[in-house]
Amino acid sequence: MFPPTMICCQRCIRMLRGRITSVFIHPSTTNATFTQQHLNIHTNTVKHTLTPHFILHGGRTSSQTTVGRSGVGVLQGFCDSAAAQLRYQVKPGGSEDLEATNVIPYEQEQTPSRKQHLTEIPALIDLDDEPHLSPLEEISNEEAIQIVVPDALAPTSSSLRAYVDKSETLTKLVQLGVDLWKLEQRRNVGSMLVRLDFQSDVAPRLLFLKDLGVQDEQLAHIITTNPFFLTENLDNMKARVSYLKSKKFSAESVASMVQKAPYLLNFSVKRLDNRLGFYQDSLALNPAKTRDIITRLPRLLCGSLEPVKENLKVYELQFGFRMGEIQHMVTKVPKLLTANKTKLTKIFDYIHNTMGIPQSLIAKFPQVLNSQFLRIKERHLFLKYLGRAQYNPVEPNYVSLERLVTLPDDLFCASVALATVEDFECFQKTL
Repeated sequence: MFPPTMICCQRCIRMLRGRITSVFIHPSTTNATFTQQHLNIHTNTVKHTLTPHFILHGGRTSSQTTVGRSGVGVLQGFCDSAAAQLRYQVKPGGSEDLEATNVIPYEQEQTPSRKQHLTEIPALIDLDDEPHLSPLEEISNEEAIQIVVPDALAPTSSSLRAYVDKSETLTKLVQLGVDLWKLEQRRNVGSMLVRLDFQSDVAPRLLFLKDLGVQDEQLAHIITTNPFFLTENLDNMKARVSYLKSKKFSAESVASMVQKAPYLLNFSVKRLDNRLGFYQDSLALNPAKTRDIITRLPRLLCGSLEPVKENLKVYELQFGFRMGEIQHMVTKVPKLLTANKTKLTKIFDYIHNTMGIPQSLIAKFPQVLNSQFLRIKERHLFLKYLGRAQYNPVEPNYVSLERLVTLPDDLFCASVALATVEDFECFQKTL
């Protein structure tokens, strides 16, 4: 059993208070012989505790220390071995003398040893190893200078602002006027920009745009709208520009198209050719008019063809326009090809069925289909209230659709309604 008190050395006290809390020693030898197989050093805190009073060398009493049963085994083994070492120390003269020591080993009851092969360890574990340096320990100025601190990595962040100071690419893009706050909201765009090298990835493409004739103030708009342009193959983009020029698009037209539709250069030559062929065949236009429509609305080459096909069917089958009228309408207002079908239907129904304007007059001024529905309704009701809603060109006081929807309020009231702006505003409040 374990005695309530025992005599130990300061080495064992330091060991128990330090990192080593449990050493298992084979009990078969009286000289505290250690074996490699039975030496187990634990770094966990001793959980099952007893509280003996350790009597230090010279009769001094230590403070109470909570030690587990395994800790008592540690004291016995290390105190016995320490006493054995102190009895036979080699002096400078080369002779071994027995030195007096205050260590009084505790004699453990002999227990039957199991028949196992023991391997003696020539030296005890050094319990006086220097502990790890404390982070609060003071160091000299020379040691502080020798400390190498690596560059701090940019923190993981959902905002590109945290990387601007550490990325040349982002810094240059900000100087160009690119709206990074818009780009970081798009999926995978932020990580793509951080990985780009300005000299090898960004600069050559900016020079390519400059060679096309793109204005400096438009560079930021193009990158903000289409950041994937920075990863497109430069040779492929040059091939697409060459194709457009081969179709007799002028250099100024190509530059204007790229500014209006930054995604234009992302599409292959095959796709561009298919789009041009579709518009020329579906609208029965000659190449010159086809180029004119594409130059004014280049996103026709970028978007899907399904809305265009659906609108063409709506104009012909639902609205009752003839093909010649449709050609005239889309030539004057190319946006009618991609306009929202619901909006088109609502405006056409009001103009044709409520205001009584035939398709022939609507086809002469197709811009009315691209106007705001509320603007048309308010002005028509105001003219009707004044008795001036007359849209027949053969009758007096004729009001054309162009004057109805394009004039500002002051000119509309003065020249068409023959009223004041205050009267029109008061009428709007009654609607």
